[in-house]
Amino acid sequence: MKDALLNTVTEEHATLEAFASLLVYEEKALAAVSPLETLPAILEKKTELTDKLASLEKARDAQLEALGLPAGKRGMELASADEPRLAQQWKLLQDVVDRARRANMTNGLMIRVRMNYNEKALSILRGATANNASGVYGPDGRVSLV
Repeated sequence: MKDALLNTVTEEHATLEAFASLLVYEEKALAAVSPLETLPAILEKKTELTDKLASLEKARDAQLEALGLPAGKRGMELASADEPRLAQQWKLLQDVVDRARRANMTNGLMIRVRMNYNEKALSILRGATANNASGVYGPDGRVSLV
């Protein structure tokens, strides 16, 4: 039964490696001038990988339960205590989790910075529209001082 658990953790690791790599592409897209060209495809793939990871986690927890162990991290620690191959694969998985978490935090920060910039730009444009005396061109291409 632990062979099935090892296979699941190995597949989780491979899937999470793909997810972490995708986060690197997402970071590059977020740094681009026009990220809208690449972000939709990245988001679609992230959703696909997230769904697969959730499914693998459920399978892993079910396998742990079948072995009479608790779900999650505690169960994996117990299961891998006397299984060096499982312990090694679990460690690899945890390393990728940490890397993906850091990359995701970086991307989240980049998104917040971009959103703040866009909000400030919209605020300036809305303010100019409200008082029309700011020297900003109107939709007709002229500065209105009314």
